[in-house]
Amino acid sequence: MLSQNNSCNPFRICTYKKGRGVGVLLLTYSLSSIAFVTNPLISGENPSSIAKYTVPHIALYAAALSLLIWLSLAFARGAFWRLRRTETALAAAEEHSARSWPRVAIMVPARDEADSIAACVASLAQQDYPGSFSIIVIDDHSTDGTADLARGAAVASGAPDRIRIHAASGLPPGWTGKLWALNEGMLAADPDAPSFYWLTDADIVHAPDTLRRLVARAERDSLGLISLLVLLRTRSLPERLLIPAFLFFFLKLYPPRWVANPRARTAGAAGGCVLLRRTSLENMGGLAAVRGDVIDDCAIARAVKTRGGGIWLGYTRASQSLRSYSHFAEIRDMIARTAFTQLRYSPLLLLGALAGMFFTYLLPLLLLLHPQPAVRFTALATWLLMSLLYLPSVRFFRLNLFWIFSLPLAALYYTYATLLSALRYWMGRGGQWKGRSQAVKNGRPA
Repeated sequence: MLSQNNSCNPFRICTYKKGRGVGVLLLTYSLSSIAFVTNPLISGENPSSIAKYTVPHIALYAAALSLLIWLSLAFARGAFWRLRRTETALAAAEEHSARSWPRVAIMVPARDEADSIAACVASLAQQDYPGSFSIIVIDDHSTDGTADLARGAAVASGAPDRIRIHAASGLPPGWTGKLWALNEGMLAADPDAPSFYWLTDADIVHAPDTLRRLVARAERDSLGLISLLVLLRTRSLPERLLIPAFLFFFLKLYPPRWVANPRARTAGAAGGCVLLRRTSLENMGGLAAVRGDVIDDCAIARAVKTRGGGIWLGYTRASQSLRSYSHFAEIRDMIARTAFTQLRYSPLLLLGALAGMFFTYLLPLLLLLHPQPAVRFTALATWLLMSLLYLPSVRFFRLNLFWIFSLPLAALYYTYATLLSALRYWMGRGGQWKGRSQAVKNGRPA
C-alpha cells in the first residue's frame, strides 16, 4: 500500500494509510460510479431527462451497500480474517513458562465414538507434559463399544494407571449431554485436585506438545480459559466447499482479538480443545451455571470472561479432527444443530441474519449480471474483496486457491442450513445430536 502523500487531481484521494488504501480506493470508485450514473450533468444525459434520475438506481445503491459491508469486515472487525500464527504465539509463551507445572485432568466425553476413541486416547497418553496429568474418558451411554475400545487404548498406551474410563449416569432434566458428561468426569477427577481441566473431543488427535504449550500460555498470561480451533478434514467435496467457510464464519462471529480483549464483550471458544482453570470454573459456579446451553463452549467462555477471567482463542494445524463429512447432509446437520440457537431462537434475528447473508454474500454475485456497468464494477470489486479476505482461511487448509471464489456458494448452503435449524426447533427437534434433541421450544434441552 502507498504510505506517502502524492500529488493528484481533485477526483483522487491523495493520502493512503497502510492497510486501508485498497478499501478507500474501492469505496471512492464506488461512490464516484454512483455519482456518474445518478447525475445527468456528469454522465452526459440530456438535462430534460433529469426527472428520471431523481430516484437513484436501487441496484447501484444495493451494490454499494454490499461493498460497505465488506469494507467494515475488512477494517472494523478485529482483522478476524488474517489468521495469525497461533503456533508461534504458543511457542513464545512456552519460553517464558514457569519451572513448576500444575496438575491437569484431561476430560474426554465420548458418545458412540468407536471410530476415533483409540487414536484420541493414544495421542493424549503421549503428551510430553512435564507435570502430572490424568485422563478420564466419560462414556456417555455409547452403544458401539466405545468404552471397551478406550480401555484397550489405555492398556496399549503403556500407562493404564493414568487413564480411567467413567460411565456417565443418566442425563438429568435441564442438562445437555456433553456438559453432563463433563461434569461427571470433573467430579471423578476432584480427589486429584487438578489446577486445570483440559476438555477435548473424542474425535481429535493432538500433537505431543499440545498440553504443554496450552498450560504455558495460560500460566504466563494468567488466563482462565484458552481454546484452539483444530484442523478439520477437507478431503471430500462437501468438506472443501464448506469447512473453510466454517472457520471463516466462526472467526467472524468471534474475532480472536476481541475475545482476548478484556474490555470487549465478545467471548468465544472451540469446544474440541479447551483448557479451563479450576478456579475460573469455581468462580462461574461450575458447569451447572451453563448446563442447558447448546453452544456450551462459548457459554463457558462467556461465563469465565464476565467474571473477570482472561480468555484466549487460537487455531492450530497440529491438533486434527478425525471426523469426516462425506456428504453435504452431514455438514448441514452439524450447522443446523446450533445455528438457530446462535440467533437466540428469535424469528426477528433469523430474518435479520437471512437479509445479512443475502446482502453480504449473494447479492454481489447476482449483480455481476446487471446491465449497468457501474453496478457490475461495484459488484466485481465486492466479490474480489470478499475472495481476498477468504484467502487466509483457504490457505489454512492448504487448498487450491480456486476455492477462494466459492464463498458465496458456501454462504448459500449455510443460509439453507440456518433455515432448517429454525424449522427443526419449531417442530420440537432442535439441537439434534446423536439421537438427542437438545433444544426444544422453551429453549431448554430435551
